[in-house]
Amino acid sequence: MDKFLFKKSGEPIPVGVSARHLHVSREDLDILFGKDYELTVMKELKQPGQYASNETVRIEGTKGAFPKVRILGPIRKSTQVEISKTDCITLGLGNNVPIRESGDLSDSASVKIIGPNGTVELKEGVIVAKRHIHMAPSYAEKYGVENGQIVSVLADTEERKTIFSDVVVRVRDDFWLEFHVDTDEANAACLATNDNITLLIEE
Repeated sequence: MDKFLFKKSGEPIPVGVSARHLHVSREDLDILFGKDYELTVMKELKQPGQYASNETVRIEGTKGAFPKVRILGPIRKSTQVEISKTDCITLGLGNNVPIRESGDLSDSASVKIIGPNGTVELKEGVIVAKRHIHMAPSYAEKYGVENGQIVSVLADTEERKTIFSDVVVRVRDDFWLEFHVDTDEANAACLATNDNITLLIEE
């Protein structure tokens, strides 16, 4: 802890815990739910334009499956499945699932996706999402960071104070300030959605 200091200009950053989910392409949505099917909104997410849909699918690996994995909208260019390392074990994918930033899908893992209308054999597109912070340019300026920068943050929970390193800063005009981790990471640090973390700088 002594080698880190709180960033003086930084206010706490809210946490968003990401459970397993997937994003779908237009082509794959047509296969899974029928031609020209449109996702329906269950709940708006904090990131503008993003939402949890009412639609779920079955995800099957080589050894296990998850019967109801929620689709997040809107439709994307490529189908992407985001799971935790624990989920990898359950599905039988082992260490074949890379830890990647969203959209970096080349040579990633494969699964079978089963919808009410059809099945998609996803050849690549399964990742464990790299922990990251969404922020608008105004916040990037306030914190003194830039897009793509790798930072560390402190989860100052009473039960398990934890420093997360290798956190990617993602800056875009329409981003809402939020630190994203998966369920494995959140559980390890006793973090929950709407808790706060603090950006750190090295001495």
